[in-house]
Amino acid sequence: FQEPLLFDTTVEENVASGLKLRGLAKTLIRERVALWLERLGISYLATRLARTLSGGEAQRTSLARAFVLDPDVLLLDEPFSALDPPTREALTETFHRLQRQTRVTALFVTHDRLEALRLGDRVAVVNQGEILQLGTPEEVFGQPVNETVASFVGIETILRGRVESQAEGFAEVRVGSGERVAAASSLPAGAEVTLCIRPEEVTLLAATEVSLPSSARNHFPARVTRILPWGIAFKVHLDCGFPLVAFVTRPSIEVLGLHEGAPVIATFKATAVHVIPD
Repeated sequence: FQEPLLFDTTVEENVASGLKLRGLAKTLIRERVALWLERLGISYLATRLARTLSGGEAQRTSLARAFVLDPDVLLLDEPFSALDPPTREALTETFHRLQRQTRVTALFVTHDRLEALRLGDRVAVVNQGEILQLGTPEEVFGQPVNETVASFVGIETILRGRVESQAEGFAEVRVGSGERVAAASSLPAGAEVTLCIRPEEVTLLAATEVSLPSSARNHFPARVTRILPWGIAFKVHLDCGFPLVAFVTRPSIEVLGLHEGAPVIATFKATAVHVIPD
């Protein structure tokens, strides 16, 4: 329910409607309605007419009406998409808490990857009616099966390449204009692959840095091509001979003196590179 569909009556009557259709005793209906009004934090709205509610209040009423029935399965179609960010955050937290308390199975449809990551025990990526990948959030977000899934789960750097060499579980993959990226993979030389690198896995260092991190196999001189605000961080686009994206905090922007055209060194671990065989 992207928009809550409430009856033109009070909040209390809306929450009670399904129980009345089931023919439950009035005393039991009153008890269960009072419980779920309290759990959704809307007891004070019990006698308010539905048409006078805000978007968040209406969605809380709609959730109470669903949960009060003790359903086997809940189907939610982008229920919080039309809400302002603070209300959406509060309702997401409330729903997560109640779903964990009741253990009701919920099928939650969303286009918000953070919502899927936060709420899901299992995540399915669906494109044009086909399930492309189904797994735990860690599997889907960390090991996407193809480029479409990788883009959906927020992987900013997706590169096509060919394995040039293989040694001790690490592959050297030729990408871009000839750069070689080290990746944890046992694929043989000659294999065509797609590399996926999450922006939070990329670390930026000053171009004058002398001591580079020994644990990161990949170090590339780069130039900043674009800097975009991205929530509490910044998304930094880089040209390393191939395109690369990193997330950087505001203090790091200032310390590194980042601006368009600035030289930096981009580093990331071989284990941070997800390899998809083509």
